[in-house]
Amino acid sequence: MNQQRPALRVALLGMAAALSGFAIIASFLGWQANGYINARHRAGAVAAGTITEDGIGDSGNIRVRWADSVGHEHVQRFAIYDTERYTKGRAFPVSYNPANPAENGFPGDQAETSAEDDLEVPIELVGIATAGLILAWVLRGVLFRRAGRQPGRPMLGVPLAGQFAGPKGPIFFGNSTWFALADPATSRRPSRWQRVMWHPAIDSEVGSVSVVVHGDAHSSRRLVIELADGTLLVPIGRLRHRPPKRVLLRRRSDARTDRKSPFILPGTIAAALSRRWWYRGLVFALVGAGIGVAMGLRIGGVGIAILPFAVAASAFLVNGWALTATEY
Repeated sequence: MNQQRPALRVALLGMAAALSGFAIIASFLGWQANGYINARHRAGAVAAGTITEDGIGDSGNIRVRWADSVGHEHVQRFAIYDTERYTKGRAFPVSYNPANPAENGFPGDQAETSAEDDLEVPIELVGIATAGLILAWVLRGVLFRRAGRQPGRPMLGVPLAGQFAGPKGPIFFGNSTWFALADPATSRRPSRWQRVMWHPAIDSEVGSVSVVVHGDAHSSRRLVIELADGTLLVPIGRLRHRPPKRVLLRRRSDARTDRKSPFILPGTIAAALSRRWWYRGLVFALVGAGIGVAMGLRIGGVGIAILPFAVAASAFLVNGWALTATEY
C-alpha cells in the first residue's frame, strides 16, 4: 500500500489535474474555434440554399442543398438555433469562400452561431468546473487551518473504515476513513464521528487511542484530529453527533483483510506501482480517459468531442478520488 500520501500532495495532484485538463481543453477547442471563425470571415459570397431535411439528431439540425458560383452542388448539414424558422422546403442562405468553393459553407444568417458556440461554450463550462474544484481545495485548506489553530481537547478516538451500506464491497473510490470520538471525562462510548483524509500514520493506530481534537466538539463544525505523533488529520465534512447514515463503519483492521482493488493489473506492475502514493490517482486518470473516449464516440462520433471528453473525465475522476481521500 502507499507509504506516503499526505493531504497536501493529494490536493496539489488534484489541482494540477484540474488545471492541466482545462489548459488542454481550452487550447484544443480554442484552436478549433479560431480556425472556424477565420474560415467564416473568408466566406464572403452568399448562395441561396434549400432545406431538404430538418429535425436531424437531438438538437434539430438541418440538411441544405446549395450551389456555389461555378455551379457545383453541395449538400451540407448545419447546426441551428431557430428550428421553427428553418424547416424543410424553406430557403437557407449559405455563405462560402469564393476563392475555394470546395470548402464547407457557413450559415448566412449571422445569428446562427450554434457551431461556433459548440466550441466556445465548453471552454467556459470547463473553466467554471475547474474554478469550482480549485475553490473546493482552497476552502478545505482554509477550514483545516482555522480549526487546527483552535485550542486542543483530549479525547479517545477509534479509526474506522467506511463503506456504503448498499452494494457489497468498497465504494468506487475506496474505503472512507472515520474517527469515532469519545469524551474520556464522561463516557468511553463514542458520541461523535468525524470523517478525515486518509494518512499513513492512521495505519499505526489500533483500537482506541488518545487524540487531541481542535475545534468545537459541541457544534457541527469540523474537527481537526491530532494523533499522538503530532500528525494533524484533514477533516472532510461536518462533525456528526450520530453515526453516518448509509455508511457501514468497521474497524480498519477488519476492513483491510477483505479489501480488493476493482482494477486488475499484472501482479508485478501492480506491486511496483502500489508503493507510489500517486498510483491510485494514475489508475483513475486512465479509467476516466477511457470513459471519456466512450462518451465522445457516442456523442460526437470520431470528431473533436473525443479529446475534451477524455481529458475532462480523467481530471474529474482524479479529483473525485483526491477529494474523497479514500484508501483501500
